[in-house]
Amino acid sequence: MKLTDERTLGANVVRSYAPGEVRVGERVVTNSCLISAAELITDWRPQSIEALELEDLEPLLALAPEIVVLGAGVRQRFPRQEWMAALLSRGIGCEVMDTGAACRTYNVLVSEDRKVVAALFVE
Repeated sequence: MKLTDERTLGANVVRSYAPGEVRVGERVVTNSCLISAAELITDWRPQSIEALELEDLEPLLALAPEIVVLGAGVRQRFPRQEWMAALLSRGIGCEVMDTGAACRTYNVLVSEDRKVVAALFVE
């Protein structure tokens, strides 16, 4: 599915997604990634939601989000409770959905100038 929004010029937005890839601007990402309006991290360690560890929060927290949109893959799955609790205890909201829905939600929040990070698992 192709996604575009002209109101987000200069920000990282998800232009399209398909099984096995996400296009951020002109870059095609084929593995887990973190996306904020200003940064794209394509070497995020965990490759599935089941592999998420607390130390995987470090690069995400460095982006200073107010909300995290977690794209769990082709279907919605939830991380371990301690991972979610670590975000919530810092006052950071987290919404978990499938990766396609996460891409769309991230784009809407970026267009509203929200401090959002998309943490996407690309399957």
